[in-house]
Amino acid sequence: MAVTEPGGPNRVQGRRNPEQVKADILAVATAEFAERGLEAASVNEIASKTATTKRMIYYYFTSKEGLYTAVLERSYRQMAETLLREADPADLDPVDALRRLAEKTFDHHDTHREYVRLVVGENMLRGAYIRRAGELRELWAPMLDAIADILRRGREQGSIRDDVDPIDVQVLINSFSLFHITNQYTFDALYGYALDGAETRAHLRRMIGDAAVRTFGVVG
Repeated sequence: MAVTEPGGPNRVQGRRNPEQVKADILAVATAEFAERGLEAASVNEIASKTATTKRMIYYYFTSKEGLYTAVLERSYRQMAETLLREADPADLDPVDALRRLAEKTFDHHDTHREYVRLVVGENMLRGAYIRRAGELRELWAPMLDAIADILRRGREQGSIRDDVDPIDVQVLINSFSLFHITNQYTFDALYGYALDGAETRAHLRRMIGDAAVRTFGVVG
């Protein structure tokens, strides 16, 4: 028996899990906002690619801006969860943990180009919408705590400088991990150097690991 989605259009749809519907909308909306930005993105286009309607999207997310904010929250949440899971710094020597965190951050950004474009777009909007996603500060707290623990263990064993803050680590690693994606076209135009080739990416991945260790570690 078919049912009509609550608050949805005057048409009959098959049974669909509301959480799956929202997940599908967010996945398509992520690609749309990453490619076109908030202003140019089309809710009608998102609806057409998710077999739903603009009205249904607004039912779940209130507005285009609400959907965009939900996309930001999802993308940042996935990044934080991925890094906490894959970097797993607690089981490593502090210096090795710094390198691993740097490399895994580079890997995440390299394989999640839509996330990178969303970050660039939101910065062009001066962070207006991410500031509304208050839970993201709480979400990122465990990541900063994990970095702080690496630094603390490193200081205790004398392998990491005592004047390093977790934010210092985030600034260095994230800025480097974004660069080969955000600047690949201008860098190629100016220098004729392809930042996005497979060999270059592997080289840059090693570089950020080296940079993290040499910048924050104690040179012995």
